[in-house]
Amino acid sequence: MHNKIRYTCPMNDHKEFLSGTLSGIILGLLSQNGRMYGYEICQQAKSLSANEIEITEGALYPALHRLEKKGLLTSTKEKVNGRTRKYYSIKQESAQLARDKINALISFSQQLNNILQPKG
Repeated sequence: MHNKIRYTCPMNDHKEFLSGTLSGIILGLLSQNGRMYGYEICQQAKSLSANEIEITEGALYPALHRLEKKGLLTSTKEKVNGRTRKYYSIKQESAQLARDKINALISFSQQLNNILQPKG
């Protein structure tokens, strides 16, 4: 049986497993794509995870605002087809810190896998 990981609300059953990963997912996607708007981040995470990770707007935007407030992200607004779209990107001066956070999450994930699925 396959369980989907969903960022839906603070009372989510998976919260204990997902704590801290949303920022890493956002930083990872932005480092790969340069700049993205919120809906695009949600769709990219869903696509890259074969529909296993679905990030809701209710989880995404507070995380984006926290990262922006911490000085890791910058945002710009643009008109696209008559609608204002807010694009997020990693600040150039925070790029190394963002990479460090991404690498820390990757390392943690690998070590967790080593514990849960030991070789030999």
